[in-house]
Amino acid sequence: MAKDSFDTLRVHAGYKPEEHQFASSVPIYQTAAFGLSNTDVANQIVAGKLPDRFDYSRDGNPTVHVLEQRIAALEGGIDAVAVGSGMSAISFTILNVAEGGGRVIAPTNIYGSSLDEFRNFFPKYGINFDLVDDVNDFATIKSLIQEDTKAIYVESVANPSTEISDLEELAKIAHAAKIPLIVDNTFPTPYLLRPFEHGADIDVYSSTKGINGHGNALSGLIVDHGNFDWANGKFPQFEEDEFILGDEESGEKNSYLSKFGNAAFINRIRSKFVRLLGSVLGPTDAYFVLLGLETISERLNKQVASTVAIAKFLESNEHVESLFYSGTEASNPLVAKYFPKGVGSILSFELKGDETNIAKLIDNVQIFSYLPNIGDAKSLIVNPGRTTHREVPQAIRSKHQLNNQTIRLSIGLEDVDDLINDLDTAITKAFS
Repeated sequence: MAKDSFDTLRVHAGYKPEEHQFASSVPIYQTAAFGLSNTDVANQIVAGKLPDRFDYSRDGNPTVHVLEQRIAALEGGIDAVAVGSGMSAISFTILNVAEGGGRVIAPTNIYGSSLDEFRNFFPKYGINFDLVDDVNDFATIKSLIQEDTKAIYVESVANPSTEISDLEELAKIAHAAKIPLIVDNTFPTPYLLRPFEHGADIDVYSSTKGINGHGNALSGLIVDHGNFDWANGKFPQFEEDEFILGDEESGEKNSYLSKFGNAAFINRIRSKFVRLLGSVLGPTDAYFVLLGLETISERLNKQVASTVAIAKFLESNEHVESLFYSGTEASNPLVAKYFPKGVGSILSFELKGDETNIAKLIDNVQIFSYLPNIGDAKSLIVNPGRTTHREVPQAIRSKHQLNNQTIRLSIGLEDVDDLINDLDTAITKAFS
């Protein structure tokens, strides 16, 4: 397949029917374990010498493996690991890059649980975060880099403001400091943006969202570009001998770098964090994600077009104080640079009035579903200050105009005129 044939890869990458009884759809290997054949084969499997064989679904599963190979192909990465949720993808990535302690630079305008984890959870394990209010304030980011800084972490499109990170400039800063750029690319999906083409080193996803697109399974993905130099002296965890990679009987010793080379990062994720901490993606959930991937282009094309139309409606509505959607910012150079196919299907707006009006708006929509998710085939509405971003302190929310009058919409596949009429009616009732 051609390298850039996205619409072919999303359907076929990572799967060979002849290896699965010629099944046209990826089979669901709903099993906890796999037969080892005989003791000789078993010894080779557990030693990692038969990479196409599986022994236990916590260590690997054929259905999940197809998903991992497919997303790696779509991203242009060397390999991927699927996990039980987007938060697991973020957590394992940070733990892997900063194990033993260190610092990570990240913006404050990110998903509420991510910020909560960065502020209040990881520091208890010796991993501290230097937080910036403007992800594209390059001078400040440079000034924060210290000897023990391990990575720069960003969302490609911020949740929920849709502010865009200038990945190429951030990658230059990161690489000059010999640290990786980690990108949460959940909002755009790899259809609208492939961060590796702009210098990113590791991508993470809540594939619960737009990659799946149907709101029926939790899942997360970690993708490794395979170009970062983990042997530059700042990441000893990849160079130290690892017991499970060696052979005690023969005296063979290996590190993740000596065993896997430029795939050291992603293999360490799989064999240390997934295997030992156990946030495993089940085969049925992996199958749901694979089904969603098959229609990602058509879904996103329609959803982006509908989101732009709804953004324009909201801009002209007398009851809307402010709109937050980069997709309609014609003068924003980052939109043309990174998002020629559109920024995505999520937008936010600030409603005039008070929380009584917010409640009336939410209570009066008929098509939009009030629930904390995004990227669904169904259109969703939520008040993030009270739900998805309640973990964010008021002082930080105020810096990003994320007050209790803010509404976030995730636009689905319904008729766009019906969606606009639903919002128009609900907003009118909210002020009547």
